Amino acid sequence: MTSQDSPAEAQPTTSTLPLAKAINAALRDALAADAKTLLIGEDIGKLGGVFRVTDGLQAQFGEDRVIDSPLAESGIIGTCIGMAMRGYRPVAEIQFDGFVFPAFNQITTQLAKIHNRADGAVSVPVTIRLPYGGHIGSIEHHSESPEAYFAHTAGLRIIAPSSPQDAYWMTRQAIACDDPIIILEPKRRYWLKGEVSTADPAPDAFTAQVLRSGTDATLATYGPLVPVALAAAEVAAGQGRSVEVVDVRSISPLDDETIARSAAKTQRLVVAHEAPTFGGFGAEIAARVSERAHHRLAAPVLRVGGFHMPYPPTAQEHRYLPDIDRMLEALERSFAYPSATA
Repeated sequence: MTSQDSPAEAQPTTSTLPLAKAINAALRDALAADAKTLLIGEDIGKLGGVFRVTDGLQAQFGEDRVIDSPLAESGIIGTCIGMAMRGYRPVAEIQFDGFVFPAFNQITTQLAKIHNRADGAVSVPVTIRLPYGGHIGSIEHHSESPEAYFAHTAGLRIIAPSSPQDAYWMTRQAIACDDPIIILEPKRRYWLKGEVSTADPAPDAFTAQVLRSGTDATLATYGPLVPVALAAAEVAAGQGRSVEVVDVRSISPLDDETIARSAAKTQRLVVAHEAPTFGGFGAEIAARVSERAHHRLAAPVLRVGGFHMPYPPTAQEHRYLPDIDRMLEALERSFAYPSATA
């Protein structure tokens, strides 16, 4: 697999933006930088998308660059594959996470395989924007976390920004990459504000980052739960515990080296995600860290996630989704094991 050089920089600016507006800015700059970049999705043009992430882009770049598609996810991805094979860089929006499954065959058996099938002669630089996760008061098919399905498929890159700065630059880096990429956009964080500098790139999209240093335990997560993990670490600090927070950021490829290094330092690791723990991606992180740093750990790797059940009705989603209390409870279970000797 190959990637292009870093995307062309926009005019240097720094501003405070909600995460959704940071993505909008990234898409606008990508469209302006390359005439072969285009957007396609349901209601993304005149409406600006159900979350208004693409607001104003069709008016600026026209209906040939920002395309309102029929309600057919398989058709959206199939069209993107064909356009990518003809030299374009299509960016598809799947309206909600649970709507991606009609396109599952196109993504896993076609998009992910073409580069290898062609022995490297054909690239399919398709970016799939996938608003995912819960806590927006919606029911099943609107609040899913399907990352494990796609992480099992070789040939796809999967990334999850958690801040406006990351959302801007990870979107730009994804569009510039020659590999197919799924961007998991944490829709409950679309209105989270933060500073965005278009002159100061975020770290490489495919690396994990330590957001808070600590010495007693590591809390690793990604996407919508990063602010929850930081809040849990702050509460733990008030209880005399020093918790390191790692933003995984890239699910595939997984930067297990950064996570394992942190876990080896603190001797404890808790992994959290909104998806069910059973078969969830946290199990892969736990296995990788156990293989790399088992002799340095004082406690088993613990996981915090959703329950193994269909996504609940709106009134019950607060019981289903991991929160600060569940993260702190997992940390306390880890602290119950005595520290390993040096």
